[in-house]
Amino acid sequence: MIEQIFTFFTIEMIYMWLNIGVIPFWFMLIVFPQSKVCGIFVTSIIPTFILTSVYVYLLYIFFFAGYEFDKNFILYLSFYDLAELFENNEFLILFWIHFLSINLFCGAWIVRDSQRFYISKIIIFFPLIITYFIGPLGLFIYWVMRIFFAKRITLFD
Repeated sequence: MIEQIFTFFTIEMIYMWLNIGVIPFWFMLIVFPQSKVCGIFVTSIIPTFILTSVYVYLLYIFFFAGYEFDKNFILYLSFYDLAELFENNEFLILFWIHFLSINLFCGAWIVRDSQRFYISKIIIFFPLIITYFIGPLGLFIYWVMRIFFAKRITLFD
């Protein structure tokens, strides 16, 4: 049975399920940000737990397949080395989980923070969509919008 699981969950299959799997979380963040369901399933630890479980599963598989994790540190040496790492499917899927996790975390933070300042879900629609695709830009757009609702500029919160 374990072999069937390993055979089914290839990197391509995990990639597909990750991309499909985050859509319901983002849908709840964008359409129902103030609902109890969103509070329980999206702005809680649940998405982080799911994505971490996939990450740990992949680390386990890659470790026993002989993946050399110490080579990941060459990403700090040069842009060429980083590009070379992205040719490696194992590194690429681990990076993609980072990307999805961080963007979803930022989206959940935007929703929680907007509720604290009573910002309408219609207003945060645009920054959430941008955060889904281009995390830092969406977060910046929300921060600029937040200034008007908080009536102050803060560099930390």
